[in-house]
Amino acid sequence: MNRLDRRRLLKGAGAAAGLALAAPLVARPGFAQGSGTLNIFAWAGYLNDEILGAFKDATGITPNFTPYGTNDELLNQLRANNGGGFDLIWPTVDRVPNYVEFGLIQPLDEAKIEVAKVLPSAWENSTKLGAVVDGKRYQVPTDWGTEAVAFDRDQMPLEYGSASYGDIWGEAAAGKATVRAHSALVGLGLWLEAEGKLPRPLLDAFTSPEAQTEIFDVILAEAVARKGNIIQFWNNENEAQGAFRVNGAAVGQTWDSTAAALAKEGLPVGFIAPKEGALAWMEGLSIPAGAENLDNAYAFINWFLTPEAGAMYTNATSINSTAVGSADLLSDEAKAFFAAAYPGDALDKLWWWPIQESWYITKRNEYQDRFLSA
Repeated sequence: MNRLDRRRLLKGAGAAAGLALAAPLVARPGFAQGSGTLNIFAWAGYLNDEILGAFKDATGITPNFTPYGTNDELLNQLRANNGGGFDLIWPTVDRVPNYVEFGLIQPLDEAKIEVAKVLPSAWENSTKLGAVVDGKRYQVPTDWGTEAVAFDRDQMPLEYGSASYGDIWGEAAAGKATVRAHSALVGLGLWLEAEGKLPRPLLDAFTSPEAQTEIFDVILAEAVARKGNIIQFWNNENEAQGAFRVNGAAVGQTWDSTAAALAKEGLPVGFIAPKEGALAWMEGLSIPAGAENLDNAYAFINWFLTPEAGAMYTNATSINSTAVGSADLLSDEAKAFFAAAYPGDALDKLWWWPIQESWYITKRNEYQDRFLSA
């Protein structure tokens, strides 16, 4: 999927971020009023009071939101709870097989999901990215975004076409860069691959431990040699924002939502897809094995896929909704952010995260720790 069907997926997903959408907005029946509660474990910053309040108004269900900062935090918490404690979780699609492996999430009843509300391209392509395991669907795709290059417009201005992951590791960024250790190794790897400095294609690292070792040994050596560029490592949204806000970062590999939030504060921070391709991810809603409020979980899934909810989410986070029709309701600010981040052929160059098997995560964490401790 990394180099397959990208334009077809983004033809729909891009529309949800402000591009032209062929299908008109259609009327939908109102939601039947429910009751009770819904316990949601989701990324910090994804669900604000407006979104949670709108869901309660539409359904009568009271949502309880608990935030987390990383995929690993989510997985570890769910493992500690033996798949219980929450009714909905929000993992990235490439990590869904990890939850299935440990019996932490349950197959979805597709008859209870209003599939027509999801961009067909996102629904179809999510099957190849990890949402479907052994013929059973475990996740509904709800949003997508990227990790690319955030930059201070005054100190390190960058332009599409020349902007590169290499800008994070070059001499001009000495003592001014911020990255997340494990994904920075992949971004650095894409730059090294484009420079002809990897022993084999980066994607091979996801196929076997032996290939991962061969490739990541080269990437790690380069990262350690250039570690002086890093003024701060980040692990979650708050840390990434803080690197620019208070700790002197002028460039970094961050999520789209990080740069968007800083720009909303008035800071001169831009976000651009590098010429090697922005690291793209898809996320969605999954139901833990021990969920107690199943009907309410499906009610939230279907409500979140309405155009109104999708647009509310994108306007708040600058992360792109997969809800059909949400594009018609986006703010001008959200549309402008998308256009600036992915100009030209940027959508054709997106690098979609492959499925990350448990063996890959284990070795990835080993390389991350060696980088951090070097």
